[in-house]
Amino acid sequence: MSTESEKKGIEASFKSMDTEEFLDIYFNRPIGYAWALFFKKLKVHPNVVTIFSIILGIGAGVMFYYPDMKHTLLGILLLMWANHYDSADGQLARLTGQKTQWGRMLDGFAGDIWFFTIYAAICLRLMNQPMPFHIGDGMHWGIFIWILAIVSGTVCHSKQCTLADYYRNIHLYFLKGKSGSELDNFKQQREIFYSLPWKGNFWWKAFLYFYGNYTRSQEQMTPCFQKLRTSIVNRWNRSALPEALRNDFRAGSLPLMKYANILTFNTRAIVLYIVLLIGMPWLYLVFEIVVMNFLFFYMRAKHEKLCQRILNNLSSYS
Repeated sequence: MSTESEKKGIEASFKSMDTEEFLDIYFNRPIGYAWALFFKKLKVHPNVVTIFSIILGIGAGVMFYYPDMKHTLLGILLLMWANHYDSADGQLARLTGQKTQWGRMLDGFAGDIWFFTIYAAICLRLMNQPMPFHIGDGMHWGIFIWILAIVSGTVCHSKQCTLADYYRNIHLYFLKGKSGSELDNFKQQREIFYSLPWKGNFWWKAFLYFYGNYTRSQEQMTPCFQKLRTSIVNRWNRSALPEALRNDFRAGSLPLMKYANILTFNTRAIVLYIVLLIGMPWLYLVFEIVVMNFLFFYMRAKHEKLCQRILNNLSSYS
């Protein structure tokens, strides 16, 4: 494959340049694309690649339990490998036309499993270790590291990634329309859930139930966008959105995409690698609670303000 055709192939596998991060464009996506081509030749389904990434991510978490440099470096390599497979599964799905809602849900589930394992490993590693800045024997982390991890993982990390994913899909909706976005809603997911019998659909219904809860949490965090979305559907449900509306929203949304990207994987992974290499993994949990939460609330406030402005001026786009 020529360099030019390879470049075009990589770009074609992107969701959009608006929502791609620098590190993904020049590092993760090219490597993921190479894996995607490899798996395409072997006729491996994208969901199988996602399962491979889950196994690698769990392996990385197990390595982070050990404090020595050898295990730390191996864990970092495994997590990077898992992330490349996480890129490859989506690229493979787009290259082969095998995009499914199963795949989208499994893909999101993969990252949760990685970090659940990583949090557990950090807690098990530190719980019998002295807390920082102790005097003499000092206090050990004990149950406090578990509390810190629960707050960091469930209250902070989960909400940060959930909202960042939603904002990127909102941006894609205004950029590419319904067909280019994965912008789902709670009502739609519950209708699908209740329309299916349990017999023969147990696992699919279980996925739909939890995915519905996921979309509901996105909607609960974005009240202004929900009002805007309702108004847009009422006005232009079966027709294309006015170009002026799309351009105006995208202009306000584009600067927020860098925060959405920060709140997903690359930045938190880099911080995780650094704190593990210096032997202070608890700092990662503090980083999520303090720094990432600040960016989360800032991004949310700016996006809600944008949605309210567009809603107030909606009649001018008709």
